[in-house]
Amino acid sequence: FKRFSLFYMFISSQSGFYVTWEEVSGYDENLNTIRTYQVCNVFEPSQNNWLLTTFIDRRGAQRIYVEIRFTVRDCSSIPNVPGSCKETFNLYYYETDAVIATKGTAFWMEAPYLKVDTIAADESFSQVDFGGRLMKVNTEVRSFGPLSKNGFYLAFQDYGACMSLLSVRVFYKKCPSVVQNFAIFPETMTGAESTSLVIARGICIPNSEEVDVPIKLYCNGDGEWMVPIGSCTCKAGFEPDNGNICRACPPGTFKSTQGPGLCLQCPPNSRSTAEAATICVCRNGYYRGDTDQPDEPCTSVPSSPRNVISIVNETSVILEWHAPRETGGRDDVVYNIVCKKCQADRRSCSHCDDNVDFVPRQLGLTETRVFISNLWAHTVYSFEIQAVNGVSNKSPYPAQHVSIDITTNQAAPSIVPIMHQISSTMNSFTLSWPQPEQPNGIILDYELRYYEKDHSEMNSTILRSQTNTARVEGLRSGTVYVVQVRARTVAGFGKYSSKMCFQTLTDELREQLPLIAGSAAAGVVFIVSLVAISIVCSRAYTKEAVYSDKLQHYSTGRGSPGMKIYIDPFTYEDPNEAVREFAKEIDVSTVKIEEVIGAGEFGEVYKGRLKLPGKREIYVAIKTLKAGYVEKQRRDFLSEASIMGQFDHPNIIRLEGVVTKSRPVMIVTEFMENGALDSFLRQNDGQFTVIQLVGMMRGISAGMKYLSEMNYVHRDLAARNILVNSNLVCKVSDFGLSRYLQDDTSDPSYTSSLGGKIPVRWTAPEAIAYRKFTSASDVWSYGIVMWEVMSFGERPYWDMSNQDVINAIEQDYRLPPPMDCPSALHQLMLDCWQKDRNVRPRFTDIVGTLDKMIRNPTSLKAVANIPAPLLDRSIPDFNTFSSVEDWLTAIKMSQYRDNFLNSGFTSLQLVAQMTSEDLLRIGVTLAGHQKKILSNIQSMRVQMSQSPTTMA
Repeated sequence: FKRFSLFYMFISSQSGFYVTWEEVSGYDENLNTIRTYQVCNVFEPSQNNWLLTTFIDRRGAQRIYVEIRFTVRDCSSIPNVPGSCKETFNLYYYETDAVIATKGTAFWMEAPYLKVDTIAADESFSQVDFGGRLMKVNTEVRSFGPLSKNGFYLAFQDYGACMSLLSVRVFYKKCPSVVQNFAIFPETMTGAESTSLVIARGICIPNSEEVDVPIKLYCNGDGEWMVPIGSCTCKAGFEPDNGNICRACPPGTFKSTQGPGLCLQCPPNSRSTAEAATICVCRNGYYRGDTDQPDEPCTSVPSSPRNVISIVNETSVILEWHAPRETGGRDDVVYNIVCKKCQADRRSCSHCDDNVDFVPRQLGLTETRVFISNLWAHTVYSFEIQAVNGVSNKSPYPAQHVSIDITTNQAAPSIVPIMHQISSTMNSFTLSWPQPEQPNGIILDYELRYYEKDHSEMNSTILRSQTNTARVEGLRSGTVYVVQVRARTVAGFGKYSSKMCFQTLTDELREQLPLIAGSAAAGVVFIVSLVAISIVCSRAYTKEAVYSDKLQHYSTGRGSPGMKIYIDPFTYEDPNEAVREFAKEIDVSTVKIEEVIGAGEFGEVYKGRLKLPGKREIYVAIKTLKAGYVEKQRRDFLSEASIMGQFDHPNIIRLEGVVTKSRPVMIVTEFMENGALDSFLRQNDGQFTVIQLVGMMRGISAGMKYLSEMNYVHRDLAARNILVNSNLVCKVSDFGLSRYLQDDTSDPSYTSSLGGKIPVRWTAPEAIAYRKFTSASDVWSYGIVMWEVMSFGERPYWDMSNQDVINAIEQDYRLPPPMDCPSALHQLMLDCWQKDRNVRPRFTDIVGTLDKMIRNPTSLKAVANIPAPLLDRSIPDFNTFSSVEDWLTAIKMSQYRDNFLNSGFTSLQLVAQMTSEDLLRIGVTLAGHQKKILSNIQSMRVQMSQSPTTMA
């Protein structure tokens, strides 16, 4: 309150009489004696009596409030009162930077007063008791502004009323200093208008930090705080106490992350000795693994494996052992096998050759058994079995292990890998072959057997050779012969090599030999032609020979024994051969087409039924080849079936068969009720839990692990190429990107690169730049699929062009975490997007990581902080929308249009003030939808706060 003194001033009336305000004693409504200013010259015409305050300092206020307590005499209660009697008076103010009015000046006449209001009494008095007037006190409040100078004067004008001023209170309003949401907001003056909102920025209290956006409160015209934006939370190592205090965690406790959580007791085998600990340090001999959370116990390394036994069988050995007595408190113990080949006296050992095979593997064994083969005969081997777990790499001591020495037995030589034709005549050919990779002793000689291709193997002829070459004579001209070879040591014969075909010359070719031999270049042509004859012959002979040849040529790595390796159908000279080999022919009468469900590159896609003899009827998807196709289109269409037919895994789309002997040509696959994953997620935005989403991603990674182990590279892994069945099982599909890499398609998801088509948003940088497609580039694509799943089908990189995406990735930009995405999942995405493909995780690692998350759901509780990256287009600009309906459509929540409008939220300004309770009240009950809408509302508030025009 501002207290001030009133002094009276008088002027002469127009009638020439002196009239004045008088300071007199009176009574208030409680009959207490008070001093008042009063005037009552109602019998004089044309009154103009003024009362002026002293100078009042504004103190920074922009709007001033004046509370006036006064009484007014009812004109009708005054006998013989003239018609000029009034029951109102005027309030004025004058703004100035200095004191300019003093007693005796004519200031009231010269100053340009601004009128505030004409003030009338709600109640006037007319009775008089024996103690004086019985007053009826009126109280009125008026305000004026905006003010900009140092202070002001108030003036009261009486122009014919009988009244008295009891008190005048001059004040302004302000929002008091307050601590809210762990932020301190300073005392803030209200705005120039009663409807103004003044922004006050908060400062986080000690030991707290901002969350997401700058902290703001709005001070309204009544001096009340409203519309909080943003908040602070206690730093790691501090917990909230008593509402708005961040207290340091005491010794023995910790808090690892910023937020509202409380300090936790140190987990077993760890400690904290100081206050404000963000993590408890492991005690000596205990460690944390790379993926262990701060609230998990510290663990130690396992003890050594026990009771190792070996079973030697010629050049292979089976090792078995018991698990360690102590696992170190962990359940991730695995075993590594170190293999050394030693001299007979065991004084010198070296690491085993690379060709030694370990089944199921050499490193990371989860079972206590391993089969080792391809060892040398009569050789001493030392095997070290190491027990390791998630903290073994933290320990300064070597992994605990147990060793065992074995000596291999006598064994026959290994198989001769291949044969070559050196020369050929009409009745002979000369062959050569390399020594077996493992002779297992001195090769005594080789044995060949051969027979005419059109005859039975029972008619074979045997030939011995002391060297690795042999001339086979006495043959018929122009005849194809099947030949095999095997090596012999003192241990006996090894196995015969694969069957290969070689052909003698015909008379016609013999006559051309002198011409061919005329030049050195022609001689080269001749030899190449002989090799080509043998290769074509071998492919034409048996399916086994074809498979062996393709396996040798196209395998990019050694699979485990018994593991199938993918064979590229485009390597077949006759593509129909690949279809016959890998896809089952279905009788068209067993297929019933029901309805069109889509359109493919080659024709329509239908839903139908398949009823094979002896099996129950099932729903299937049927791809058809449209009429009028050319042979290349038919070959490309059926190549996908040749690929799919090689796969057998619960997370790979299953091929039921093909129809090629009638029209239309069909590919029949299992039917996936929920269709493509990207559209399925968009249709069910926010309706799945994190664990359900992780389960979907785990299925996709399991399918890709299977493909990578078969040495198959997908090249087009994306959510649009994942299909979902009614049980939410995800299966990898669409194995036709080889077409995109060679044909000029018009699919906007793909862009030309080095003559082919590349799905840029999903493709690793080395694949875009150099067409280097590997399992590692599929891992990059899998990271994008994870992002699609967690964002419920959002388009990767939003509306950026393909070239912008390429440039951004080159500058190390990576997609930010989707809303509510666990930090562990986003970190796995970032691991998949490592620029160096050699450090990206393998699909085996990804499956293991997701399995751990599923078994330990608490690891998914920590949500990744969403930064404000330069390229983040996921939050729409609210200023671009003209209605609530437009805004809901942009954030993909248009299904709630009627809920908003029917509940009165018809403008974006009203929507910006909605809370979670409001959303529940209007019928938004899904938690995922609530989070999405509230997140966009918060963004809207931030944008409003940065746009004063919009607020007005």
